Amino acid sequence: MASFSLLFLSLTLLSSALASTESFIEQVSDDPLIRQVVSDSVEAVDQLLHAEHHFSLFKAKYGKTYDTQEEHDYRFSVFKSNLRRAKRNQLLDPSAVHGVTRFSDLTPDEFEKSYLGLHKRRLKLPVDAHKAPDLPTNNLPTDFDWRDHGAVTAVKDQGSCGSCWSFSTTGSLEGAHYLATGELVSLSEQQLVDCDHECDPEEYGSCDAGCDGGLMNNAFEYALKVGGVQKEKDYPYTGTNGVCKFDKSKIAASVSNFSVVSIDEDQIAANLVKYGPLAVGINAAWMQTYIGGVSCPYICGKHLDHGVLLVGYGAAGYAPIRLKEKPYWIIKNSWGENWGENGYYKICRGHNVCGVASMVSTVTAAHVTPQ
Repeated sequence: MASFSLLFLSLTLLSSALASTESFIEQVSDDPLIRQVVSDSVEAVDQLLHAEHHFSLFKAKYGKTYDTQEEHDYRFSVFKSNLRRAKRNQLLDPSAVHGVTRFSDLTPDEFEKSYLGLHKRRLKLPVDAHKAPDLPTNNLPTDFDWRDHGAVTAVKDQGSCGSCWSFSTTGSLEGAHYLATGELVSLSEQQLVDCDHECDPEEYGSCDAGCDGGLMNNAFEYALKVGGVQKEKDYPYTGTNGVCKFDKSKIAASVSNFSVVSIDEDQIAANLVKYGPLAVGINAAWMQTYIGGVSCPYICGKHLDHGVLLVGYGAAGYAPIRLKEKPYWIIKNSWGENWGENGYYKICRGHNVCGVASMVSTVTAAHVTPQ
């Protein structure tokens, strides 16, 4: 009898989630590429029977072309598989909106290889890394966003290069440099991709490897050793592994120190408010199909495979099942403005969802006047 009651309660909660999700989706989007997948109506099921039409919409919206008919047909089959996956993701993550994204013609393995890039091994911390001291948390603002305070550059696009770690690194250093100087300078990810390779693998477990992955703390260590990072305009991004062209005379921002922040999410919020945007590792399992809303999946692994930038938090995210609204983190991603909420991702705050609190680093910047 107890098992039956539990099953009945689960079905009731799922039914409530689906009803709330459909209502939420109607409020946030009229895009047919979104509605074809996320609506739980009979009409949506019928639309999936016309996947070829929606594949045409997808190709037009994202400028997709394929060299051969065989490649086209294969990508269409992947697209249909991702429609089904987005549908499942919507059921398991009802406070977010899942559907067609710029990655809908990629298999999960292709997506991981080209757009993720955080080294998965638990690496030793660089010798210069310190544990951030505990900060007071009793007077933190209810909502906070460094974008409102001028410390965040525009959303960037890493392209099909596993260099997310470099964007997370520069984003944190850009914010720290702004706090130190009052000037917001876009820094060079390509310098890190091309030049940050020299380390002892016995000490670090794995070294940064450009488009083949890396780790933000390793990159902070590199910046400490060489003196800093150049401007983006002086060392522009190519999205490929290249030969190091670092010019020390053109350093625009320097690292004076970096620290590892406690897994306690109140401490993370306190460090965010005091020191600027934070470099964060995350499990990106739900991000390939993410369109908007607050992602709070029922199930998400804690192994980290993507480097992002934590820029703020909110206290009133959408919640379909619980009566109270969910607090959330605001994440700057590096997949361009045509992904997510204009390049940003919202994820539940307070429960280390998808490992978001497991690998967090803060950096302080030395005062360097941009050349």
